[in-house]
Amino acid sequence: MAIAGDSIKFGTDGWRGIIAADFTFERLAIVAPVAAQVLADAYGETTGSQTIIVGHDRRFMAEDFAKKTAEVVQSAGFDVLLSNSYAPTPAFSWAAKSQNALGALVITASHNPGNYLGLKVKGAFGGSVPLEITKQIEAKLSQAPATPKKEGSIKTFDPWSSYCDALRQKVDIALIQQLISQGKLTVFAHVMNGAAAGGLNKILGVPIIEIKAERDPLFGGKSPEPLPGYLSELFEALQNHQRQPGVELAVGLAFDGDSDRIAAADGQGNFLSPQILIPILIEHLASRRNFSGEVVKTLSGSDLIPRVAALYNLPVYETAIGYKYIADRMLSTPALLGGEESGGIGYGNHIPERDALLSALYILEAIAKSGKDLSELYKSLQEQTGYASAYDRIDLHLSGMEVRSRIQEQLQTQPLQEINGQAVVDCQTTDGYKFRLANDSWLLIRFSGTEPLLRLYCEAATLEQVTQTLNWAKDWASQF
Repeated sequence: MAIAGDSIKFGTDGWRGIIAADFTFERLAIVAPVAAQVLADAYGETTGSQTIIVGHDRRFMAEDFAKKTAEVVQSAGFDVLLSNSYAPTPAFSWAAKSQNALGALVITASHNPGNYLGLKVKGAFGGSVPLEITKQIEAKLSQAPATPKKEGSIKTFDPWSSYCDALRQKVDIALIQQLISQGKLTVFAHVMNGAAAGGLNKILGVPIIEIKAERDPLFGGKSPEPLPGYLSELFEALQNHQRQPGVELAVGLAFDGDSDRIAAADGQGNFLSPQILIPILIEHLASRRNFSGEVVKTLSGSDLIPRVAALYNLPVYETAIGYKYIADRMLSTPALLGGEESGGIGYGNHIPERDALLSALYILEAIAKSGKDLSELYKSLQEQTGYASAYDRIDLHLSGMEVRSRIQEQLQTQPLQEINGQAVVDCQTTDGYKFRLANDSWLLIRFSGTEPLLRLYCEAATLEQVTQTLNWAKDWASQF
């Protein structure tokens, strides 16, 4: 049996669909062995391997879908290392690299709502496969599968041990443990019922406070995405902690459903987006660890990122949106880090993969070594660069794909010359349309590739300006 090639599409990081409607055992049983074969074609010669890593997150029946994946990949002639528990997606990327496997097939829908599941495909190098690999998978779905010479094997493995060992070696783990044990640093982790649950406890071996650590495939009716609207328990916990006498440093860390995205809150319970965390991490790695390398950012990344990079004479490279583009660049150029505004951050001294637990450890190390709250570190960077800004992003649902087409045609044929009373001084079309305005603010308009959805991003001097610009963009789009 084969699937029509246009019925399954891989997005920026995998194939996702609604459980029992789009994402089914039958469809997965067809996609998984094709993905394994494409990985073998791409990485078999360099690895000499026949092994595929199979892992999963904590979503509804994720372990059952992983088992099915393992069985069909084994039947296709591959040796399978099947995870014996849920784990962060980056743990499976690490396993692909450290086990010298062809790659990893991870059953996860990342930050999507609880009725979704999906399949992420990771390469032998330990990161998301490039676009040409997923295009090959899509193309081969309509072809009859090859008959294997023989079945492979299935063995189970613990995805946590090697991964946690690797992360511990990246930071001054003893200093972090000491401050937490002495009560000088209190760590709150909102794991959003996802795969980060238990992770920091395993790595640190000292008590931290976890929020939403139980398994809940419905995620409390919310999407497991570390956005301010979903993190009220974290903010309240930090604010209550702050009211206690003798409180020293505290931090809140928030992870998405498969623990490859991160956000944070300072000791007072104020949300800190990845647009703030990435500059803090650049400063920490460059100044306290004396690391060097290129800073890789996406088009939607804050203008503070290149300004902080300039403080340390670090080159900056900008990519389209999607971590696979960052990973491609990190594979070809020595990098300090690569980060995207949605919270995916990876490091040149690890694997070219966004890794929220490693980001959390570097954030803890930055606090431990500086003795400062995250907001203090951020304020210092604003002062050093002379740059302060606000940022927001909204998704605008359109009435249909024909509206999307009309907006796109308008942008192509009659580019905007003025936005919210500000003249457009430049327009980048690397990924959507990024308009830089006369007051040094910017507006990015991007289209979803699969649905009638407009993504609007803005950075400006104040939150009021950001809100006004985004409202202007919504009003402009509504005329179509």
